[in-house]
Amino acid sequence: MATNPPTGDGHRKGAVRNRSQVHNPKTETWTKRNKEDGRFMDGKKDGTPFKGVRKEK
Repeated sequence: MATNPPTGDGHRKGAVRNRSQVHNPKTETWTKRNKEDGRFMDGKKDGTPFKGVRKEK
């Protein structure tokens, strides 16, 4: 597993590759998508976007 020291400071070095995220305004969730096959991977219910993942328009 990759680490971005120092741990616990809330940032990462570099962007997450082969991923994008899209916002669903109806449910107020951010959903992560795999770029290779377009499948949805994970969602965040707290309304904040994923860190380091590019956003789709």
